[in-house]
Amino acid sequence: MSFATARLGAATLSLALAGLPALAHSADGAYPKAFNGDGAVTGGYSLSRWAEDWTSMADADKRDDPLDRLKYLPLNDAGDVYITLSGELRLRVNETTNPNLRDAEAQRQDITRIVGGADLHVGEHLRFYGEVAHGGLGGRNLGVPSTSLRNDLVIQQSFAEGMVNIGGMDVGVRYGRQEFVDGPNILVSQRDNNTIRYTLNGWRFYARGKTLRFGAFDFRPTSYGEDKFADDISDPARRFSGATVGVVLPKTWLGGNTLAFDTFFWRRRNQVGAWGGRIGPSERYYLGGWLRGDVGPLQIDWSVNRQWGYYINQDISAWQGFLAQSYRLGASKTGPRVGLHVDYASGGGGYGDGKLRNAYAPFGNNIYFSYQLYLTPSNLVAVTPNFSFAPFKNARLLAEYEFVWRDNVNDAVYRANGQPFAGTQNFHARKVADVARMQLAWAVTPRLSFTGRFEHLAAGPALTDAAYRSSDFLSGWISFRF
Repeated sequence: MSFATARLGAATLSLALAGLPALAHSADGAYPKAFNGDGAVTGGYSLSRWAEDWTSMADADKRDDPLDRLKYLPLNDAGDVYITLSGELRLRVNETTNPNLRDAEAQRQDITRIVGGADLHVGEHLRFYGEVAHGGLGGRNLGVPSTSLRNDLVIQQSFAEGMVNIGGMDVGVRYGRQEFVDGPNILVSQRDNNTIRYTLNGWRFYARGKTLRFGAFDFRPTSYGEDKFADDISDPARRFSGATVGVVLPKTWLGGNTLAFDTFFWRRRNQVGAWGGRIGPSERYYLGGWLRGDVGPLQIDWSVNRQWGYYINQDISAWQGFLAQSYRLGASKTGPRVGLHVDYASGGGGYGDGKLRNAYAPFGNNIYFSYQLYLTPSNLVAVTPNFSFAPFKNARLLAEYEFVWRDNVNDAVYRANGQPFAGTQNFHARKVADVARMQLAWAVTPRLSFTGRFEHLAAGPALTDAAYRSSDFLSGWISFRF
């Protein structure tokens, strides 16, 4: 298991299991691929399809069926110019009672995702990657779906990458539209829960040695329109940039470990930031540290960040801390695990004068707190014990019970899109909710997977005093990838 298992409650199947190589061309003794910022790879597959290495398919004896041939299509006799084709079909159904935590008829979403990608490698130093996606949505009581849920056709990713090896370090630049996950999953994520994934436009630089790495980036988010390719643009109102330094800790520490530590410094600019019913310019800085990996049977994923800057005429002063750990019972790597995660995000100032103390995640994985997307790491304190085990081969069942309070009772309860539950700032109870949830992730075959989720959110007085209700959520989907 990789360190990502500690966050299984917020992950799909491909994040739940251990990683394999993430770069097709890397130096011997390169930085461990589970920690290099490109995302986990499981059974050869990754959420970011460009992170996969299918050069083994050059050997006909290693191909199991005709689709394996599509993973390595050589274009020259030497075989170092080749195309890798990829695709995904995901069929999903969501059922939500009391949508938006109001007394209302249940919502059903029938969701289809279709993705096709091509990865062209030109020798060892140059590649071009492109990916198109379709998001279909039907059902009942849908409201006004976002373009990340229903979209006829988008260019989801499109970039060029150059890489060389200098003195034993892989050094490269990736330019164009791309996914970015080089940070704690709660802060930056592809948001695979959506039909159309979260992408950004710009450049990313990396330099990776055996135990030390450096990265820098400058991006603008993709603003998806509804009219196919014509109106998918780089968002002119938002910009996200920063740098990361990472180090692999000596394996002899703590009696034997596989640990990595990153420190990161980010800046997020937003000309249309919104708090407390106001809209205006914001500039927020992040300085943080992230430790994750294994120490024997103990698995940890710890991160803390300090935030400062300004929002209109308010200074920002905020903190976030996310401490997840689980312990394996028994010697088997697939054995049961008991865990606990404790999460803190400061709050206050969203509806008042003085400093804005509401913490904010740039584009994190909000299903970590609620499958229904009714919680987010702003003005939040959560304690979540959990237990996971393998009910049968290639499957993992996770059960969690989350206790949620707000940090500042004079500020609102916030949901995943950053918007407040209107009126909650006028009542001053601290308890937000109790959340019971389960997830089953099953790798039926290497290409076919099934995921099922259930969640009951029992609204506490911080919500019910403002006339919000409890809600149940049931979801299941089948995903086929090649």
